[in-house]
Amino acid sequence: MGQNKHPMKIAMVSVFVEDPVKAFNHYTKVLGFEEVMFSPENYIAIVKSKLDSDGVMLLLEPTEPGGIEIAKTYKNKLYALGIPVISFSAENIYETTAELKAKGVLFKKDPVKTDFGYEAIFDDANGNYIQLLQLD
Repeated sequence: MGQNKHPMKIAMVSVFVEDPVKAFNHYTKVLGFEEVMFSPENYIAIVKSKLDSDGVMLLLEPTEPGGIEIAKTYKNKLYALGIPVISFSAENIYETTAELKAKGVLFKKDPVKTDFGYEAIFDDANGNYIQLLQLD
């Protein structure tokens, strides 16, 4: 075991969304991410945090139109169970929550203290719950 001689880092992760155009607008205009690539005619939307220029990119992966059935089922079942699909961090979870609520974001769970810091859960307006964390 031990360190790899050629380590890797996470470059991009996918979040399944119903409509990548709607999701792109929500993730950029409401949640504050910035565009990496947006090609609505090809159903491609990639965003990233403004706080980390070399950070992980987020592919807003479409389940519609004509999406993969298992992806739709997976996404819908996680949502029905109230399970977040990804976690975002905030320096001040209370201020971030207030700002997002002022923009109309719906929270399933307001910030609460946990063993690892603080946690809140909000709806991304595209059929996903997102966990918001502030780590101690």
